[in-house]
Amino acid sequence: MRKFDTKVQHLKYKVLREVARLAWNETLLEHVLDIPKMLIPGKESTMRCCVYKERAILGERVRIAMGGDTENPNIIEVIDIACDECPVGGYEVTNACRGCLAHRCEDVCKFGAITFDQNHVAHIDKSKCRECGACAKVCPYTAIISRKRPCQNACKVKAIPMNEEKAAIIDNDKCIQCGACVYQCPFGAIMDKSFMLNTIDILKKSEKNTRGGNYRVYAIVAPSISSQFTYAKLGQVVTGLKKLGFHDVIEAALGADMVAMAEARELSEKGLLTSSCCPAFVRYIKTNFPKLVEHISHNPSPMTVLAKYIKETTPNAKVIFIGPCTAKKAEAQLEDVRPYVDTVLTFEELQALFDSRDIDLSTLEEGVLDNASYYGRIFARSGGLADAAAQAMREQGIDFEMKPVVCDGIEACRMALLKLNKGILDGNFIEGMACISGCIGGAGCLTHGEKSKAEVDKYGHEAYEKTISDAISLL
Repeated sequence: MRKFDTKVQHLKYKVLREVARLAWNETLLEHVLDIPKMLIPGKESTMRCCVYKERAILGERVRIAMGGDTENPNIIEVIDIACDECPVGGYEVTNACRGCLAHRCEDVCKFGAITFDQNHVAHIDKSKCRECGACAKVCPYTAIISRKRPCQNACKVKAIPMNEEKAAIIDNDKCIQCGACVYQCPFGAIMDKSFMLNTIDILKKSEKNTRGGNYRVYAIVAPSISSQFTYAKLGQVVTGLKKLGFHDVIEAALGADMVAMAEARELSEKGLLTSSCCPAFVRYIKTNFPKLVEHISHNPSPMTVLAKYIKETTPNAKVIFIGPCTAKKAEAQLEDVRPYVDTVLTFEELQALFDSRDIDLSTLEEGVLDNASYYGRIFARSGGLADAAAQAMREQGIDFEMKPVVCDGIEACRMALLKLNKGILDGNFIEGMACISGCIGGAGCLTHGEKSKAEVDKYGHEAYEKTISDAISLL
């Protein structure tokens, strides 16, 4: 049964799975360098110029699966030797150029990058072109087009330039670590660092897996998990987590319920707010709209709120967040979050963990996951946070006219923030989600698409009779 959207994801998963298999037995980790040869045992290459290059790239995937470059603070890394198959890109003249006499493209180019051959056909000098796009706008035949690399198209914050070897590099000052480039790169040349080894180490030494272990490990699972393991039931995923060594599994949606209540109060007091649940959106504000930082909600994300509650009420607890988001890995390393969240896994990594222990979810009994309300669960999709905040106002009797601006994807976030910056925003609460469709569109998801939204809504409706107040009253 197919578990992933793309073959690139499947390749990444196989590396993660084999690293995890070795990590469960520390004495076997010395064989980690054998993984590339094990995954590509023959001598004929299937994707690259030679099998040796394929194995070298797999070696880099193994390195990132084991934590990556510790000197690089970014969660996202580029595998240079895998980034060599895309065209350089930029503006190009196609064969639609008719060699017209007007030469409007030449007239508007301020950099002298347009020349013509003997047939009046235009050519662009890449060394002079600044990719302003003026020539493309005036061409009457639309013969000039922009060919951007998939990673650059995916990165809406323009954090991916090219180095001298024409390989992608990441500008850490601009990158919001959303992982869009990771998911869109057709060659898997961009990956997010994995902290799976930390997770395995925590689980191995826990009370459940080790005689004499003195702590329990709690899994906080994002509500988007309801749309991910399509070959099994959610209750079977819960049981699978406990077989891995987790003491208990708790919905991050319960943290969302807690945040909704607090954020509703904060909005009514301040009159204007931007959400704080999506770490990529928060980072985008801080790097691109520093004057608007004062409007970011002071409430921590659902992950942090719930992890903090667990740590404060349970002695010696360890907390691992599992979700769709690469930016959560960066959030967990922030100074005010690190004490509460021990590490973060994506759904891709969780699938690798299950299979590294030969856990077949479809054969397991169903466990129970029943912590949160409908409103906490729909945080997973675009618009859910705003709906939850409005409901929280109603439940708390807050008399405030909330005018939400729901931003689906970072480009929509940018437009709303630009309007807020200019004082022309028609709204008082910006729900910012960096990924299209919200968390169900995260780079660490196994699957994406409209079906995921339907599954999340279905999951939410299972708790429809429970109010937000009902959910947090059980804490």
